[in-house]
Amino acid sequence: MRNIIYLVNLLLVVVTHSLIAQEAKMEVKAERNSDNSVTLNFTKNDPGTMTVQTNFKSLENSSLNGASFQAKGYAGQLMTLRPTNKDQRISYSYSYRYIRGKLKPKVAFEFIYGFPHHEGTEARVSEASYLKAKYFGNTEPEDWKSYYIHTKDEAAVLSIRKGLVVEVIDGNEDFTEGITFKSNNNKIIIEHEDGTLSTYGALKNGSIKVKVGDVVFPKVELALNSNRGNNQYSFALSIMYLKAADLFMNEGKNISNDKSLYGFVTPIFSVSLGQQVLDNSKIYQAAWSEDLIVKEMNKKELKQYKND
Repeated sequence: MRNIIYLVNLLLVVVTHSLIAQEAKMEVKAERNSDNSVTLNFTKNDPGTMTVQTNFKSLENSSLNGASFQAKGYAGQLMTLRPTNKDQRISYSYSYRYIRGKLKPKVAFEFIYGFPHHEGTEARVSEASYLKAKYFGNTEPEDWKSYYIHTKDEAAVLSIRKGLVVEVIDGNEDFTEGITFKSNNNKIIIEHEDGTLSTYGALKNGSIKVKVGDVVFPKVELALNSNRGNNQYSFALSIMYLKAADLFMNEGKNISNDKSLYGFVTPIFSVSLGQQVLDNSKIYQAAWSEDLIVKEMNKKELKQYKND
């Protein structure tokens, strides 16, 4: 069996307040106020959580409390600088970096996830390698966990937990036989209540059924898995969380010695054999229950679910 490799692309972007790349997911701008204070506001193209870190190269007539901030929603305020001398303007220059996720969330490690296929669909699991360690000499995170989930026939990929869709990438060509890794693949990222992020990757081109901003529930069809050739369909799945926000730490480092800022969850799934951590090369079937589907619904969502 071929060795499958998978790289989690960290969404770390470097920008400054004077030059913003057009493809940037988030923008921070400074606004001077009538009382000589300065407010840093953000706008971004998805409602998920970003952790933002600022680096003030110069700051006069003010002081800074904290350098890391949380940006949630499409727009909002990060911080306000207050003048030490209220009659004078604040002088400053800064840069900022951001990364997807809430910093150091309280992860529900014992949460029970739904298996991402319909009942009756047999799926074989293979653990994915950490590409940076395999090819660039980087140290593999001690909690690294990522899967490829394979089926014999094309199958729907289901949401494993309630969450907010924060990123969708579609339109990339599907895998062709003999190709085990592509940097550009179709994927969905879903942010969960406990701050974790589920990434569904290597999805069939044009099959994604959700959009950024959607709230999805367990067992909702997200997309189709992709044809990998050799009578095999598969997709990639990982769950991670932001455990550190030293966003300027890797500055000047190359790919072989930078450090991952994410932690990875080894999930427990509800399958036909019970509640289990998935074993490499084993075959599983989903075991969906109403309790699994509704357990994170609020009262309004639960009422709507029962009326449908």
